[in-house]
Amino acid sequence: MAEETNITLANDGKVLGHTEVNPSVLEVIAGIAASEIDGVIKMQSSIGNQVSELFGRVEHGKGVKVSMNDDVIIFDVYVYLEYGVSVPKVSLKLQEHIKSQISAMTDLTVAEINIHVEGIVPQKADQQLDPNNLFGDDEEEKGE
Repeated sequence: MAEETNITLANDGKVLGHTEVNPSVLEVIAGIAASEIDGVIKMQSSIGNQVSELFGRVEHGKGVKVSMNDDVIIFDVYVYLEYGVSVPKVSLKLQEHIKSQISAMTDLTVAEINIHVEGIVPQKADQQLDPNNLFGDDEEEKGE
């Protein structure tokens, strides 16, 4: 695995030091921003993320990979979308929202935001279940 290096934020010369941001922080910002978009059901997760969630730990950075090439920040976002949404429209909203959140929170410029649709999740059918007649036996008894 490649060594993660912190990203140093630019300053205007008035501050006494410098600020560094770990790439995992950018993953969390992008993950939260992506989950705020209508049509996104969930983010792709790894086995480690799934085990962590079983113990109650929420991984906000799951489904996001950040890479840097020549001081250019590239995001790869892996999502599952709701059935029936327009994939291009949701992808564009994801790109715009992630870019605006990263820019507002870190003042970094994002070169690319690649959206990878991993799947479409169908809506669950609402089941009409009568608690007094769980097995549907009452209708059979009436017909006898």
